[in-house]
Amino acid sequence: MWSWLKMSFIDALEVLIEMKNQEVKFTKDTYVLAFAICYKLNSPESLKICTTLREEALIKGDVLSRRASCFAVALALNQNQVAEAASIFSQIMNPESITCTNLNIIIHIQSNMLEALINILTNAAEGNLSRFVKKHEFSEEVLAKVREKVKEVPTLLAKFDEIYGKLHINGQVTTYSLDTLLCHIPRDRKSHTLLLNKRTISRRTFQPLSQSLLAE
Repeated sequence: MWSWLKMSFIDALEVLIEMKNQEVKFTKDTYVLAFAICYKLNSPESLKICTTLREEALIKGDVLSRRASCFAVALALNQNQVAEAASIFSQIMNPESITCTNLNIIIHIQSNMLEALINILTNAAEGNLSRFVKKHEFSEEVLAKVREKVKEVPTLLAKFDEIYGKLHINGQVTTYSLDTLLCHIPRDRKSHTLLLNKRTISRRTFQPLSQSLLAE
């Protein structure tokens, strides 16, 4: 099943790269789709493609949505490029979404910023926010990663367990995984199914794709 999906993602990415090579202007949604495909392929080559597309977009002055940037951050984290992920995240305007909240936690985990991480969770659980202000929510999956990271530090582990309980009581923990949060499609967005299903003559390898794009 994954093999079939991977080939579909590769074909879809080839369509997007061909659009770029033909100088078809990318919209905000096109960048979202391109970065999402790169994220799903999750390889060093797809990270290079994502990085190149992002850099070219910024040079052109194209607007990259928060959603597109979140896929780029997640891909960099999956490829253990923490500095790059943190840099992209720092450029997101209004990083107040649930996806951004959880990506920020992962950045702190992989950066070994444990005390700052606990402070973020503490402020989220104990902060005196107005009832009109939406509280931050955290993925159970992400919180499990936090616990795994701090378990060797007794004082931090005890503090985390206390905060974890408060977050649950406050209703600030979701069972959705980070991947689910990233790939959730807002109801008001049009489907990209037609583009995803469009077929090209696929070379079936990433090497030519990355060479073709990065050589430009």
